[in-house]
Amino acid sequence: MSDTSEEIIQPGDEFERRPVPEGARKGHGKFWGMYAGEHAAGTEFMIGPLFLLAGVALKDIFLGLLIGNLLAVLSWRFLCAPIAVQARMTLYYQLEKIAGSGLVKLYNLANGILFCFLAGAMITVSATAVGIPFNIPMPGVEDVLPSNAAFVVITLLVGAVIAVVAARGYDTVARFANVAAPWMVLVFLSCGLVALHQLGAANWEDLNAIWNESITTAQGGEAKSTMGFWSVLLFAWFCNAAMHIGMADLSVFRYAKKASAGWATTAGMFVGHYMAWIAAAFMLAAQIKATGDSNPVPGPMAANVAGLAGIICVIVAGWTTANPTIYRAGLAFQAMIPGSKRTTMTLVAGVLATVAGIFPAFAWKLLGFVGLYGTILAPMGAIIFADWHLSGRMGFQKFYAERINSPINVIVLLAWLCPVAIALYFIKFQGIATWFCILPCWVACGILHVVLSKILQKKVA
Repeated sequence: MSDTSEEIIQPGDEFERRPVPEGARKGHGKFWGMYAGEHAAGTEFMIGPLFLLAGVALKDIFLGLLIGNLLAVLSWRFLCAPIAVQARMTLYYQLEKIAGSGLVKLYNLANGILFCFLAGAMITVSATAVGIPFNIPMPGVEDVLPSNAAFVVITLLVGAVIAVVAARGYDTVARFANVAAPWMVLVFLSCGLVALHQLGAANWEDLNAIWNESITTAQGGEAKSTMGFWSVLLFAWFCNAAMHIGMADLSVFRYAKKASAGWATTAGMFVGHYMAWIAAAFMLAAQIKATGDSNPVPGPMAANVAGLAGIICVIVAGWTTANPTIYRAGLAFQAMIPGSKRTTMTLVAGVLATVAGIFPAFAWKLLGFVGLYGTILAPMGAIIFADWHLSGRMGFQKFYAERINSPINVIVLLAWLCPVAIALYFIKFQGIATWFCILPCWVACGILHVVLSKILQKKVA
């Protein structure tokens, strides 16, 4: 493709099947706001409290999140962003060249559906805040089905707004995040400080004692921990594994002028996944101390410490996570159907996410879900990494499916499914936590891709 054709930019063009031209590339500022908005967002209201319910020691939260989030930032900066700014292709288009269009359709189906479930959890989060002024009963942590018809109606309305925003494209998604992020960060910080004041701890020893009392109350008189330091560290590192080591954010960083834009994820990890998770955990602890209620419903929990500002923050926080997630899901579905429009596929993703949002179980089981999501999807990033960086050095052919014009690269199929199938067995039947399986799967997938490529590839001119 000539440079001239690459520079033709049509209004609304998302460059789904060609590299992003220079005129459409964006400065670092676009990414700092987007990542702060996406990760100081709806999931934070759920994940922080779930640490408390899992009985995690307070020191393990502070130290585990510190190291795990640093590793996540480094993964974005040095694994994902460099490939993104060199290839400038969406994950789906680049993977199609490696794996073949048929196999990518299977991957995109899994990717899009899992993205929709994640976005659905965030729609649930927003709906729990929208319902407060109308005194609508919220679903509890044990609920799988919606608790009442009014909650369903609110969820449908919230989902419709989010889907329309996401369908307008990357610029709108990024603009929405940039506007919302600074305000939400301040509200999260304020919520955490108010909750800490409500706990009444004078020093670390007091805080630790109150925290342990909250765990005992939440667990009905027990104090059992199902997550330790390593679980917190690995969860923090890999809760977004599909985006960084899984390379889904090739679709985002392809717009960056330089790979150093990958440092923008620091805003998401340390403002969102550190400060906001801890703040949300303190909010639940404060609620338990005040009322004895350990139900981590985001809307009422935020309202208890920040009033109207907390309610608004929960609503907007759900949106800023769901918007880019539905945008990514729309790209995945579009890649499955040749000739389909991104806007249409994004709206389809929005409908699926909204339906998922009606069922609160997706939100309450978020810890396990994001780990499972990473276990299934992140290993494909190892194939992209190996194909991009190791093909020349290790003597196998880059973009092999495109070279042989094959819809299914059996090498990729085997390299992906074998480690994932083994991991799913250990998760299902041996009770291994999902976040312990992601890195072994990723490494095994990359090694298998290199070895099988060297053995099975045929020379193509």
